[in-house]
Amino acid sequence: MPRALISVSDKAGLVPFARGLVDLGWELYSSGGTYQALHEAGLPAHTIEELGGLPAILGGRVKTLQAQIHAAILARPDRPEDMADLAKLGAEPFGLVCVNLYPFRQRPGVETIDIGGVALLRAAAKNHEHVTVVCNPADYDRVLAGLKAGDSPREGPARGAGPTLGAGGVAERRALALAAFRHTATYDAAIAAWLAGGGPLADLPQGEGVAFPAELPLGYIRAKELRYGENPHQRAALYRDALPGGPSLLDARQLQGKALSYNNLMDAAAAWDLVWRFEAPAAVAIKHAGPCGVAQGKDAAEAFARARAADPVSIFGGIVAWNRALDADTVALLGDLFLEVLIAPEVTAAAAAALKAKKNLRVLSCPGPDAGRALDYRVRRVLGGLLVQDEDRRPADPAEWRVATRQAPTAAELRDLGFAWQVVRAVGSNAIVIAQNGQTIGIGGGQPNRIDPARTAIAAAGDGARGAVLVSDGFFPFPDVVECAVRAGISAIAQPGGSIRDQESVTVCDDAGLAMVLTGVRHFRH
Repeated sequence: MPRALISVSDKAGLVPFARGLVDLGWELYSSGGTYQALHEAGLPAHTIEELGGLPAILGGRVKTLQAQIHAAILARPDRPEDMADLAKLGAEPFGLVCVNLYPFRQRPGVETIDIGGVALLRAAAKNHEHVTVVCNPADYDRVLAGLKAGDSPREGPARGAGPTLGAGGVAERRALALAAFRHTATYDAAIAAWLAGGGPLADLPQGEGVAFPAELPLGYIRAKELRYGENPHQRAALYRDALPGGPSLLDARQLQGKALSYNNLMDAAAAWDLVWRFEAPAAVAIKHAGPCGVAQGKDAAEAFARARAADPVSIFGGIVAWNRALDADTVALLGDLFLEVLIAPEVTAAAAAALKAKKNLRVLSCPGPDAGRALDYRVRRVLGGLLVQDEDRRPADPAEWRVATRQAPTAAELRDLGFAWQVVRAVGSNAIVIAQNGQTIGIGGGQPNRIDPARTAIAAAGDGARGAVLVSDGFFPFPDVVECAVRAGISAIAQPGGSIRDQESVTVCDDAGLAMVLTGVRHFRH
């Protein structure tokens, strides 16, 4: 009779799976709560103690960490020497190991760190040529179907050593082993993140000279598969961090509309990140992952009206986010404007009712970001590896900026420079943002030089550039951008500074009576 070891924390589907094994002639061994659940269901099962090992000790910390159990999993029935070693221990091989782990991700803590379960999964997965390993209740039906379709358990020394699963045989067991190793790797990554204080980099000092860990475990759980990626011929899925860390876009509640696409999620993430950089009521319109209209106002409605007016052409088909509740007054301003997604921390009942007429419009209610998640990391895949960096969360503090020109910015100009400085970090590198009275009126970026984005932003601003401020995410190696700004009527400029030719730009500003401040910080976004 083939033998199966079952020890699960998540009891979902346990009884039907175990009953299916019993019906196929399997002998069950289990421990603790799993044994109790099988016993209460009237299923024949043996306790781990019956294997001749030690009873559970240390308050249950040690149950399955025993030579008889691991030898029975790791033994290779086609090797006489392995079977001889088993005989010395009075043990027989296991053909199936079903384990899922303590719910550490749901309840992080020392006592929810699973040791024995991980060891069982790894042992069974290593010996997948002979042992079927199951770590996910979603695979129970698949495994039972494979066992029914496979060869009957072999007799003799090799009995119980992993019947063929359907036509796949070893290949099927290898796929289950892969799932088990992925599961334990993600589980360990969550533990590492928790020990680090919330994220792989959270235990590191901030600022210059940050020493990144020699090994960086990253764990993610698939939240859902998406219809397609950036283009219809690309496959895509959404994953969440293995260790929950507070509210995020993945916690958004979709109130209506079609399923979110890959591009919807990219744009929504960009909008949500930017809108929460402002304390005053603000609205952010995003198109193709970059802002096309950003504005503050006395409330959500005024902020949206000004963000829409900032670029009424580009906002078409875009995504809009607010850092205040979306109310009926704001919805009334949408008119017949086509948008893909609306996202706000709250959607009032009246607003939700008014939005029902736009059936395809996706509407999300999402909690604001947790201040405890301010420290995060950005990962980008490159050929053969990853690029990892801290998120660009450095706050804008105009009090730390240095006035480089004879003319200092006015209080109003300084406020607009601070506002535009928050926006510029969300625009592609070589970014230029023109703003006035808490509203963007011209944005350019993502070009291989700085003068073209400057011309784009100035053209978009038109006559509105007169008396407005201009912010650049990088320094000026030449005075050409400043010269364009002077001709457009810009009144104040902010840039990081640091070019060996800074003085040339300062001189142009002084000659024209413009104010220029040097932030000492840059915000490139490649």
